[in-house]
Amino acid sequence: MNFYFDAAYLVRLYVEDSGFKEVRKLAKNSVIQSSIHGKMETEAAFHRKLREDFFDKEVHAEVHSQFHDDIGLGLIVLVPLTPAVVNRVSDAFLHLPANVVLRAGDAIHLATAAEAGFKEIYSNDWRLLEAAPMFKLKGVNPLAQES
Repeated sequence: MNFYFDAAYLVRLYVEDSGFKEVRKLAKNSVIQSSIHGKMETEAAFHRKLREDFFDKEVHAEVHSQFHDDIGLGLIVLVPLTPAVVNRVSDAFLHLPANVVLRAGDAIHLATAAEAGFKEIYSNDWRLLEAAPMFKLKGVNPLAQES
């Protein structure tokens, strides 16, 4: 199976944050895809864990290395930011209703998933999930059952 994960879900593959078991179960025996932008967001989240003393330097280096190994092995496929993705993001912000709250990073994930042919996107970010239908995607959050 192929799933599109945003960075919040990518991080849970490596960090025992709330919902990590569900995310890892979903990813087991699957290929995970995410925007190249998601790689940068994930790296930033790992650094935040170091900054907040959740990780020490050794664990930070180990998690970073495992993430890169998984990418190298094709377990995580990074989808490039193409002109079509950039144009889709631009068009989305032109046509989104004024009351829709959407960050650029979330729009990049939505546009990337849509351009890559996905019908669903996995996240626990409410902004991304609410905007998903505007990109002809179903926003899926298996962690919602936790609440």
